[in-house]
Amino acid sequence: MSEKKQNILICPLEWGLGHSARMMPLAARLREMNNNIFIGAGEKHLSLFRYEMHGLNYINFPGFRPAYSKYLPQYISLFLKIPILIYHLINEHARLKKIIREYSIDIVISDNRFGLWNKKVKTVYITHMPLIPFPRALSFLESTGILLHRAIIKRYTFCFIPDLPGEINLSGRLSHGVKLLKNTRYIGILSRFSEIKPTLTESPIKYRHNTIILSGPEPQRGILKQKLTDILKDKEPQSVFLEGRPERAEESMQLNNIIFYNHLSSSEMAGLITGSETVITRSGYSTIMDLISLKCSALLIPTTGQTEQEYLARYLEGKGWFNTILQKDLNAGVSFSPKMSLNTDEILVQSKALLEKALKELLEKE
Repeated sequence: MSEKKQNILICPLEWGLGHSARMMPLAARLREMNNNIFIGAGEKHLSLFRYEMHGLNYINFPGFRPAYSKYLPQYISLFLKIPILIYHLINEHARLKKIIREYSIDIVISDNRFGLWNKKVKTVYITHMPLIPFPRALSFLESTGILLHRAIIKRYTFCFIPDLPGEINLSGRLSHGVKLLKNTRYIGILSRFSEIKPTLTESPIKYRHNTIILSGPEPQRGILKQKLTDILKDKEPQSVFLEGRPERAEESMQLNNIIFYNHLSSSEMAGLITGSETVITRSGYSTIMDLISLKCSALLIPTTGQTEQEYLARYLEGKGWFNTILQKDLNAGVSFSPKMSLNTDEILVQSKALLEKALKELLEKE
């Protein structure tokens, strides 16, 4: 391993705070290995790192921020935004060159940001889905999507997949249903809770409660919030909504039997989740990794029209790890099952070993 302190730039996708949250354990471990860590993102994502971690360097370097449509399926909404995505890809690729020169960057780590490769430094592309799932009606296009994604991955020195390589895995066909390139490494799951041992004393709520984790872009985020608010505001036990707004972390409010927190620290959030009777959340991959790290199940509500979340919810329910319900089926008569405790020790042990191996290879001298 190189003994030289290296400057490492980490750039999360601006598609929900989960992408930043899962980069936090990576940033922490690389800093422990005597490296300088730079975070390149938009202000909302930078505020999460500032709130949770100290001693990092920050660069205003926002990426593509998609938004869903209230009326169109997500894949159609994204298809219409392809010209904007291409513009961002070209723009961030050009700006990266300037950032590398200005800050003497040695390694760039991109969480699903397509344009952050560079021939002069080592680059890492992080994704949990080399296979991007298409809606059933367009499944014949998946092979084309795989080829386009492979063309992007080839430009990077490494591709890191936050999952396990064997049958015990979280991503299913998204990373195990396709032939992987030689530069690909499984690195185990990444969670901000990986080094936290939560206790109920760390939770801001000391009595019976449900926890609802809100995430993802608007307007679907707001639609789910309103639906669950209408259902839960007069129900027992009390419900706690985690809004995921670190830029307004100190703000909170109460409506009937619901408390809304804009943001909590990782230790408080872990205590809240593990002490919950029921956890309700989107089936985003970062959230799933967090729950596996905390050994907690949840009721998963995939974002309407987001094929990745719909697949993950079905796949993980099939494993018996989580329950799932469609957003359109939420109503006042829905019964929310209590969360289960999961035995995830093997996943966590393998994850730690895989990450250490991958980072050692990344930091080795040429």
